[in-house]
Amino acid sequence: MYDLIIRNGTVVDGSGLPGYQADVAVKGNRIAKIGKIAETADKEVDAAGKVVAPGFIDPHTHFDAQLLWDGAAKPALSHGVTTIVPGNCSLSLAPLKADHRMRLVGMFNQIEEMPYKAFREGVVWDWETFSEYITRIRKGLAINVAPLVGHSVIRLWVMNDAATERTATDAEIAEMQDVLRECLDAGAAGLSTSYVDMDETLQPVPSRYADAREVDALAAVLGEYGRMLQIVPEFYEPDLTIARLDQLAEMSIKYQIPTTFSPLFVNSDNVDAVDKVMNRVDEQFARGARVWPQVQTRPIDISFSFAVPSLLFIRYPNWYRIMRFGTPEEIKAHFADPENRKARAAEVADAKDLWPRLVLRQVKTDANQKYVGKTLAGIAAERGVTPVEAMIDISVEEDLEAHFLAADMGHNNDDKVVSLLKHPRVHIGASDGGAHILSFSTYGDTGYLFGHFVRNLKTMRLEDAVKKVTSDTASIWGIPERGLLQPGYIADIAVFDPQTVDRGVEKFVQDVPGDGSRYVRDSRGVDTVIVSGGIAWSAKGGYQEARGAVLPGETSRQPELVAAE
Repeated sequence: MYDLIIRNGTVVDGSGLPGYQADVAVKGNRIAKIGKIAETADKEVDAAGKVVAPGFIDPHTHFDAQLLWDGAAKPALSHGVTTIVPGNCSLSLAPLKADHRMRLVGMFNQIEEMPYKAFREGVVWDWETFSEYITRIRKGLAINVAPLVGHSVIRLWVMNDAATERTATDAEIAEMQDVLRECLDAGAAGLSTSYVDMDETLQPVPSRYADAREVDALAAVLGEYGRMLQIVPEFYEPDLTIARLDQLAEMSIKYQIPTTFSPLFVNSDNVDAVDKVMNRVDEQFARGARVWPQVQTRPIDISFSFAVPSLLFIRYPNWYRIMRFGTPEEIKAHFADPENRKARAAEVADAKDLWPRLVLRQVKTDANQKYVGKTLAGIAAERGVTPVEAMIDISVEEDLEAHFLAADMGHNNDDKVVSLLKHPRVHIGASDGGAHILSFSTYGDTGYLFGHFVRNLKTMRLEDAVKKVTSDTASIWGIPERGLLQPGYIADIAVFDPQTVDRGVEKFVQDVPGDGSRYVRDSRGVDTVIVSGGIAWSAKGGYQEARGAVLPGETSRQPELVAAE
């Protein structure tokens, strides 16, 4: 007798081979049999008309904090994602001394737009080391976690305030190597670093003070374990991106490690630049390097209000400065002043094609409800002002709580995007799950992949799309016994309807600690999600069993996912 049988589905096993009709039996946390199964089970799932696939793996997330109050990383699990990789972009929540907690919270607030109040009210700080953090997140874990350790926090741990002042000495680099070994022994899936990010004071994060000697020394430690190095390069400048790519390639070959960089976007003005980057990727793979660019599936949408500093304004120093450092009263006073209003409008005049098409998403007052759903061009015409002036005026009238949407800003050339997604050396990722919660929903990238590119455009085979987000990812990251449906493998499984699978509409919800809000998307067409043999979520029953896993704390130097306690 089995614990679970999924019957009558089309098995798309993650290999890229054509799907086939079969039942899937689960015993304990592993797949026991695939085929025609006459035996019974304690639980059965009828998958008639549905696809039975390996659970999806999301390699670029920032669920580090959310996992402390939500072990399912909602709503990622409901989209069929069974494994997440947090700790990207040089930031993780461990190792972290008590004295450095608020500094790191400031970095998360600036870079990933996580609210201070969520940390204050949602996090009980009861760890310092990476091992202690792993123990902490095991509690109530419903999704698998393969966490990276952040270069910035390792620098802080070793160098304290000097981490944001200078390069490291030989002795400090050696200490960082030892700290990294401790993290990898505790279960870190690799190391992340960044060459672009800033802290809450708009100064470079600690990892940006590292020289090539330091990064190379840390890569050497990764080579002892065969673990991943993830970086954020200067993605806005193709030549700098290629230079970082070359640097990664040298370390990949020298230390025999996988490396990945993100993001890689395709916009109307950078198609040739993306081709240049991909040509260099091909050249470096031909040399024997593993340098995986991460490409997201969805177009770029950004929502914002004047109450929270938005990365949409990062190119405009005076806008960003007042939003970042001003109190609500100071921000309102600044934009209500006629001279400031005029100066700020002039400052953003170079984006004259952007502002008219912004849409007002929500307001608080009854007086402005009539404008919700309209573009700034339309609102401006009704008010007899310019679109930028309309945006400023409504924001002041709404106590800064007017929310606007800049939709379809980039990464929206379907032909070019799909050519990247199908490229054998492109790694589907860069979702940023759990971050930028007031800017855009970072959930549903897999639904968009299957709904838009596979079903609607028919530009990818279903089997190829499944392979991209399952076995390819598991292989790239060295995650054993996941990513394929075959007997003996861990039973991480997603059951979905290929005719309806998609991402839902973006919606604003209040479910963040401290009465905080975020944008999310519900899943569509996902029926059942199984993690380590247990039904973690279903469309009928919601969130259920918590059988998530984290990488082990043992000293084994071979990555191995083990069941959570």
